[in-house]
Amino acid sequence: MFSDIEIRNAYSEIEKEWKINLEKYDVRLPRLVSGRKYTINALVLIYLYKKMGKTVSKQEITEFLKDMGYNVNDMQQARHLAQQSGWYILSGTRGDSECEALNIKSGEYMLKTIKEPYPSYKNMKRTETLNVSSWEELKEKYDYRCATCGSKEGEKSFLYPATTVTLQQGHKDPSEPLSLENTIPQCSFCNRASRNYFVFDNKGRVEKINDPQFVLRSEKEVKLEMIELLIDENYEFAKEYIKKKC
Repeated sequence: MFSDIEIRNAYSEIEKEWKINLEKYDVRLPRLVSGRKYTINALVLIYLYKKMGKTVSKQEITEFLKDMGYNVNDMQQARHLAQQSGWYILSGTRGDSECEALNIKSGEYMLKTIKEPYPSYKNMKRTETLNVSSWEELKEKYDYRCATCGSKEGEKSFLYPATTVTLQQGHKDPSEPLSLENTIPQCSFCNRASRNYFVFDNKGRVEKINDPQFVLRSEKEVKLEMIELLIDENYEFAKEYIKKKC
């Protein structure tokens, strides 16, 4: 556990680099304090910053948050800080392209730098939540069920019977603002599993890939087949791209 002085000094250092390197990319700096407590996002970012360039396990961050007074069972802040806020945090679970070279395993994270934003970060300028009435109307339209798996809010999950369903606002297209037209209700499991990888239709079915990082989780044969498909689709463009890379 870090002292108050260590936490505030680390945050000041992060804020200074953010203003120089990241603010122009609309990377979001979490607030340090809410009420009388440090925010979870700020604590996770500070913890990763103090160990920048080193792998940190999800369990390690969870234990740190517990020491700081937060009882978090499913720590997702590191993932959100990368994909939704733009910090250059690599995830072994997400399968970032650099993980193999840096030996980052599933369940581990690494803050690579605070001088560059997360490579696939898109400034979506999106509203974080719908207003209460719009959200309730949308859930009612779906009969208070997850659009993807069909589990009903307040009842046992179809996929995880030991869990009672709470619906979350899921993006249909993660690259667009979280508007009423771009939102579907999803249970926490389906919303978390998508990890902003996919674009969904109104019925919660996957239409296409949103984040190309997802391809890296595929078998080698699938990756090769995808390369062939992309080359066949636009041979001249692919040939020029490969030429530049080589």
